[in-house]
Order: sequence, then structure tokens, then C-alpha cells
Amino acid sequence: MFELFNDEESGFRFRITAPDGTVMAVSRSFPDKPSAVAGIKAVREYAGMGHIADLCRKLPGTPTFS
Repeated sequence: MFELFNDEESGFRFRITAPDGTVMAVSRSFPDKPSAVAGIKAVREYAGMGHIADLCRKLPGTPTFS
């Protein structure tokens, strides 16, 4: 779920939450609600086709992603 909210500086942010309510990600601050909604639309469009960039240090027995 995407949740729109006002941050401490009266900006607009959104967070992505899992079905159990866990916050998975929080956006940057946007100056207005239409900009935040556009950010949600962009995440919806690009997240499904995004690649995984594995920047973790390599540990023995740890799978790698591409």
C-alpha cells in the first residue's frame, strides 16, 4: 500500500507498507501533493521492471543477484 502523509516540515511524502503494516520504504519530501502522487506513479511504473544491484560484500555461500 502507498500512504501519503505530511512530514515535519509540511512537505508531502509517501511510504510503502507491507500487508502486515511493516514500512518497506519512505520517499523523499515533495513540495506539494501532486508531485508526491507523481512520485507514486513513477515507483509503480519502474519498480516492477527494476534490476537488482547487489552492492553487498561477498560472503562465502551467499547467493548473488543480477
